[in-house]
Amino acid sequence: MQPRFNFAKAAPDAYKAVAALEQYVQTSGLERRFIHLIKLRASQINGCAYCVDMHVKEARHDGLSEQWINLMCVWRESPLYDARERALLGWVDAVTNIAKTGAPDADYETLKAHFSEEEMTKITVTIGAINVWNRLAVGFRSQHPIDAVTKAA
Repeated sequence: MQPRFNFAKAAPDAYKAVAALEQYVQTSGLERRFIHLIKLRASQINGCAYCVDMHVKEARHDGLSEQWINLMCVWRESPLYDARERALLGWVDAVTNIAKTGAPDADYETLKAHFSEEEMTKITVTIGAINVWNRLAVGFRSQHPIDAVTKAA
């Protein structure tokens, strides 16, 4: 797979607009673990290797456990995630796949049981923001960096 072009250079004003939305997300007051959860889960769903790589590294840097990071792709099968995280994961799945799901009432009600309307709005904006980044990175084939290669034992 080869990168198609550098979208940030091709349309700096568009990149700045998405970056401004990202700045809002980072300063929105949402807990860092929730931002990591949203970004990583949506990127997994969207098949965005660039963003999965980035958000795994950021989550590790912020002290989230390897198990918490690694089991996110199978969150429904793991008791690791607390009720708030599970509600959030369900909403990320529903909103990221909105054309298929229509954002079901059950997922909304579960989210509403754990978050205020203000928080739900910020959560949904965060989901929208990472979906924009994923579409840019996947659409234009952004390549994640390759870390030092290690040999298996």
